[in-house]
Amino acid sequence: MASAPHTPLAARSAAVSVTCSSREYEEDDDHAVSWSLSSGTRSSPRGRRLPPYRRLLHDEARRLRGERRGQGAGAETPRWVRRTEGQMARYIEDDRAGHVHGRHVVAAVRAARATASRPPGSMREAMASFVSKLTFREMCVVLREQRGWRQAQEFFSWMKLQLCYEPSVVAYTILLRVYGQTGRIELAEETFLEMLEAGVEPDAVACGTLLCSYARRGRHGDMMLFYAATRKRGVVPPVPAFNFMLSTLQKHRLHGKVIHLWNQMVEEANVVPNQFTYTVVIGSFVKEGLLEEAMDVLGKMKRSRIVPEEATYSGLISLSARQGRGEQALRLYEEMRDHGIVPSNYTCASLLAIYDKNEDYSKALSLFSEMERSRIVPDEVIYGILVRIYGKIGLYEDAQRTFEEIDRAGMLSDEQTYVAMAQVHMNAGNYDRALLVLDSMRSRSVKPSPFSYNALLRCHVAKEDIAAAEDTFRVLTKYGLPDVFCCNDLLRLYVKLGQLDKASALILEMTKEDVQLDEGLCMTVMEICCKSGMTADADKILKEMHNDGVTMKSSTMVSPMKTSTMVSPKMLDCRTDSSALSMTLKSLLDKPGGSSIACQLIRKFAREGSTEEAKFLHEQLTELGVKPEDSATATLIVQYGQKQKLRKAQLLFESASTSFPVGGPVYNAMVDALCKCSKTDEAYHLFMEMVDRSHSRDAVTISILVTHLTKHGKFQEAENIIHGCFAGEVELDTVVYNTFIKSMVESGKLYSAVGIYDRMIASGVPRSLQTFNIMISVYGLGGKLDKATEMFTAAQELGLPMDEKIYTNMLNFYGKAGRHQEASLLFSRMKEHGIMPGKISFNSMINAYAAFGLHHEAEVTFQEMRSCGHVPDSLTCLALIRAYSQGGCYSKAEEAIQMMLSSNITPSSLHFNHLIFTFLKEGQIDEAQRICNQMHDIGVAADLACCRTMMRVYLEHGRVDEGISLFETTCGSLKPDSFILSAAFHLYEHSGRESEAGDVLDAISLHGASFLRNLKVGSKLRPT
Repeated sequence: MASAPHTPLAARSAAVSVTCSSREYEEDDDHAVSWSLSSGTRSSPRGRRLPPYRRLLHDEARRLRGERRGQGAGAETPRWVRRTEGQMARYIEDDRAGHVHGRHVVAAVRAARATASRPPGSMREAMASFVSKLTFREMCVVLREQRGWRQAQEFFSWMKLQLCYEPSVVAYTILLRVYGQTGRIELAEETFLEMLEAGVEPDAVACGTLLCSYARRGRHGDMMLFYAATRKRGVVPPVPAFNFMLSTLQKHRLHGKVIHLWNQMVEEANVVPNQFTYTVVIGSFVKEGLLEEAMDVLGKMKRSRIVPEEATYSGLISLSARQGRGEQALRLYEEMRDHGIVPSNYTCASLLAIYDKNEDYSKALSLFSEMERSRIVPDEVIYGILVRIYGKIGLYEDAQRTFEEIDRAGMLSDEQTYVAMAQVHMNAGNYDRALLVLDSMRSRSVKPSPFSYNALLRCHVAKEDIAAAEDTFRVLTKYGLPDVFCCNDLLRLYVKLGQLDKASALILEMTKEDVQLDEGLCMTVMEICCKSGMTADADKILKEMHNDGVTMKSSTMVSPMKTSTMVSPKMLDCRTDSSALSMTLKSLLDKPGGSSIACQLIRKFAREGSTEEAKFLHEQLTELGVKPEDSATATLIVQYGQKQKLRKAQLLFESASTSFPVGGPVYNAMVDALCKCSKTDEAYHLFMEMVDRSHSRDAVTISILVTHLTKHGKFQEAENIIHGCFAGEVELDTVVYNTFIKSMVESGKLYSAVGIYDRMIASGVPRSLQTFNIMISVYGLGGKLDKATEMFTAAQELGLPMDEKIYTNMLNFYGKAGRHQEASLLFSRMKEHGIMPGKISFNSMINAYAAFGLHHEAEVTFQEMRSCGHVPDSLTCLALIRAYSQGGCYSKAEEAIQMMLSSNITPSSLHFNHLIFTFLKEGQIDEAQRICNQMHDIGVAADLACCRTMMRVYLEHGRVDEGISLFETTCGSLKPDSFILSAAFHLYEHSGRESEAGDVLDAISLHGASFLRNLKVGSKLRPT
């Protein structure tokens, strides 16, 4: 008989299985409902002697009560297993006393293990007494408890000889695990093949076990091949197997394979990862430098409500810092703190480096204090960053004290820490102490690198020890040509000591080595070239810098070969030393016209696009108490506006207004910048503020502002500015008047436009061709074509150079007025005057002919247009179809539509409407219907005008079926229309389709359309 089911649970020292009654412990056993409790330890009985299982139950219950009193809500909760009385009796008779298995199973395990000290093949003899005494499940337990691979192999062979044995994936999986743990991969492979030959289908656990065996021994190729075979069989390994595979790939630094397996795991196998999976995968993404992908995985992890570990946050923070994502790194740190995770030294070092880079030293020091509160012991890297920060904020004594603490703690072993302390001394001007620090580094056998030699060179250059500097430079050349900073330091020393020959030789060597110059080194090289008389070389270097894409922020200042308006060569150092610039500017301002020269330089830089240099000089002048000219400030603001840098323009305007009173040019420039950045409301308010302050209003600014207000539909504001200019007697030019007139035309105030034109003539402002063209539009839109003709004639009489635009404007209004003869004469005169018509002019002329159905003239003009090389467009074809339709050439109109299709010009409903309307006008309803069907076949939807016209014809001529079909197929997709819906109702009612008619009435009511009751079906049919 099989043993009674039970639930094994791990206990603290020895597992205990007991029973409990639902009543008091002292009640009779016959009346108890038996349960089992699996957890806890055995304790000595007290009081009266109880039965064995009663005693265990009593002790366990007492232990749990004590734990619950001490732990509160987190106390251990007992697990109960319900058993019948018979099962409980067998449980007691088996005498497990808390053991997981019975005595015979434990004895079998010991007997099998004992064969390890015997010769191979002794398993049968050892297990002879257990034949037919173990169930299959118990044999699996014995197999699982074997520690050596040979004992497991021999026991499995004995196990297969037993009558109760049956091939099972459980037994094979246990054997695979034993082989994998002992490194017997070949035996594991043979066992897996045997399992397949026995007809046992491997499950996910079996496949995962072999995968883990491959992974444990580093056989990644075999692991991935077996994984591919597993997936082909449709078996998905469990998450622990995936974790094992990912972990071993990561340990061997195969991060690319980790990412590949992760993608397969999530996208193909649809396996739900756990915390370990996410941690490993994010770590591999970080190692590969794939920050965005790592952040995506982190997002999935958080959406799964899994809190990342400190190592995960640490890697992401470090990678974010390396890739310049400082804000993202700080957000990750805040998120990490919200979870109560204490950062590691590595994380703190990354954060301190970010604070150091951002010059946020207060947060860096607060982080260090937080580390002390969290009892995080800093390492040398953190102390080195702290030393560097102390030096940057001027706390030299604190930096020295920290450096000494590192030394006393025995942590001083990194070159970067020594160099950081040396840089602190150099920043304080203590070059001797910096040299002592670097010397102590060499004396302690810390291997120097170019990093420390660079600091040593700067010390020698600062001390003007040319021999030591040259020796250090020669050492640096052993690592390759020194960087541009070292070259620049040594060249500066040569210039300072007058060693131009050595400087020229070094420049020649740099040229041979093809050193890429930066701005600082280029300024030094050019200064040496100029002082040495090598002006050609200086210009050559400047050109090479521009060709190499290096931005020379002050290129005009560093070249002494510029015009006399440039500042003297003393300003070579102005970009790196503000005090030197101040002295140079002071000396310049002492000279006659010095302020004007400085402002000229600001304007020059601004116009050339060097706004940063212009701003720099502007600020220096302001700091020296000299008010920059309004024109210089205005030029810089305008340039900011053109570059869409509105914030910088606003800051400059505010600072200039605060420091000194500014005039109209600065206000006008700010209005212009606001307009260019589409801030029309702010520009309008600033302009009105300028008017209130009685500043002069610039004509160009007025024109720009009115144009932008009109463009954005702010017609009232534009009109206010116009009337304000007239009331203030502002001096206006032709462009401004043209802008005013055009604004009135756009707002539809044609009478006001004429008034502004009359004021323009009275003020004696000269009129331009644009003025006459706008006035032609004013009179043409007002229906005063004779006045428009007078404007055109007046422009000719003034001798203005006529262009195609004004001719086209006149042709357009002639055509709309139906005066095709005047249009034809004007078109011919246009060509006689040598003005070649463009596509718009040809389209206007064809339209003029089309209005009267002059298809022959329209066709001739069309052919002339094509001969001039103009490709017809949709408007051209529309005018031509209109001409053919009006002239009764229906076949040619259809040919024009086919020409559009062959020319890849997509026709619209308008192109068909002219032909349809003409057919209907002639009473050819069937032809009109044919065109509608053709339009439908090529995928052109009929518009509302076409549908209304066709519905009216069908209604009036009693074509009920055609009308209903048109409504159901086409009109239903259009905007609800009162006539179409009413006509559809009458057609449905006439045909006896009351239900559909009711639906149409509902639609009319729903859309708020009006119902036309007077419509009649067949109203135009003759009575028979």
